[in-house]
Amino acid sequence: MLTHADLYSLEQYHRVRPEFRAKVIAHKKNRQVPLGPNATLYFEDALTMQYQVQEMLRLERMFEPEAIQDELDVYNPLVPDGSNWKATFMVEYPNEDERRAALARLIGIEKAVWVRVEGFPKVSPIANEDLERETEDKTSAVHFMRFELTPEMVAAAKQGAAIHAGIDHPEYTCAVTVESNVRDSLAGDLV
Repeated sequence: MLTHADLYSLEQYHRVRPEFRAKVIAHKKNRQVPLGPNATLYFEDALTMQYQVQEMLRLERMFEPEAIQDELDVYNPLVPDGSNWKATFMVEYPNEDERRAALARLIGIEKAVWVRVEGFPKVSPIANEDLERETEDKTSAVHFMRFELTPEMVAAAKQGAAIHAGIDHPEYTCAVTVESNVRDSLAGDLV
C-alpha cells in the first residue's frame, strides 16, 4: 500500500522523472503477458502504481494532501497484497472498426481470463471491482483484475513453479506459459 511518504514532491519528481520513468519502463517489461495477438495482462505492483500516481499528480499539478490521498485511494487497490496478483487486462486492436466489432463479440472476456500455477487449478479473476465495464452490447477494452491464490499456490510460485495464463472465451482462446523473467517478477509479489 502506497502512502504519502512513498511519493516524490512535484519539485523532486520533476528532477528525478527521466531516471524514474526509465526504471519503471524497464520494470514493466517483466510484468506483461501477451495473450494472443489482441490481449495483454499488465501486472501491477507498488512501483507501477507509484508511477501512475506521480504522473497524475504531475499532470494535474496536485500538491494538496487531500488530493494526493484521493489519487492514492484510486490506485492502491491495484497493488498486490502478497496473496494475489493484480493486473490491467487490455483488449488491443489497432483498427478502430475492428476493435468495435471485437468488443461486441467478446462480451464476458474478463471472466474468461485465467492464471494457473503449475500443479494447481486455473484461477479466474475477480474483475472490475471498481465499476461495471460492460454493457449488453459490448465489453470494455480495459478491465482491472485480481487473481486470489491459495497459500499452496503462493508457496509453489515462490519455489519456482511455472505460471500459465490464458483466455477461455468462445470468440478468443489462448494459453501461454509465462516467460521466466515475468514469472520471477510475479513470484516477487507473493509473501
